[in-house]
Amino acid sequence: MDNTQSVTAEAERTPSNRLVERLLADQHSVPLSIALHLVPGALIVAVYAFIAAPFTRAIGYPPFLAWAIALSVVLFPALFGLLWLGRRRTGRYSLRGVLHYLDKPFSRGKIAAIGIGLLIYMTVVSFSLVPLDNLVYDAAFTWIQYDGAGGSATTYLDGYSQQQLITTLLICLPFTGFTLPLIEEYYFRGFLLPRLPQLGRWAPLFNTVLFSVYHFWAPWTVLSKIVFLFPGVWFVWRKHDLRASIWMHPGSALLATTGGLIALSMGAI
Repeated sequence: MDNTQSVTAEAERTPSNRLVERLLADQHSVPLSIALHLVPGALIVAVYAFIAAPFTRAIGYPPFLAWAIALSVVLFPALFGLLWLGRRRTGRYSLRGVLHYLDKPFSRGKIAAIGIGLLIYMTVVSFSLVPLDNLVYDAAFTWIQYDGAGGSATTYLDGYSQQQLITTLLICLPFTGFTLPLIEEYYFRGFLLPRLPQLGRWAPLFNTVLFSVYHFWAPWTVLSKIVFLFPGVWFVWRKHDLRASIWMHPGSALLATTGGLIALSMGAI
């Protein structure tokens, strides 16, 4: 009788159930984690190449808008996937039970101070390392044919009128300026990073490197991304507070996009 019940239970474990179990397990295998880190980046490049870039070329707008579209097409379904996992675990669409590092061990004021420090660090260091991006691009990646490819932080916007740039940034501000980086933090730091306990202290570096490589559309920035992202990733891993990297990454993106929009509107650039 027990054997019959065991066989029946195993038969009821559909491929969907087995996938959910693997994704929600406390530990992902290294090959699975690598795939979960990198596949979204490959999909983003595919959406850009086959859908977003032809569309923005047709309407005469910068490649920056095309990448925003490609990121949205991939990352919003990724967020829904996390919510779907939450529903499978809790019975309702929720990130609770799926994401880790949500327990808020620090007070709101303290984490805000830490987050602002990380935000300033990321913003200053990322702009300081643009010459490194240029050097790496010139040395190894000039063969890449993406529109606007190049080491400069503004190459995806170069060569367009002020009005086109302002329109592009206004459209992109709520997406690339905050929401999409927020989804990345939920997925990469809240979902993937905690499921690497077998790597011990190497987990935050592993996560930072793969997240940097995930940006297949700008491989010349991998080294600089590792430098300016690692402190925030390490802090989240060490202190179990996802809010730190949310302050750092979406916060920095919002600051840069808003600053660029203001500068364009004032004719400063």
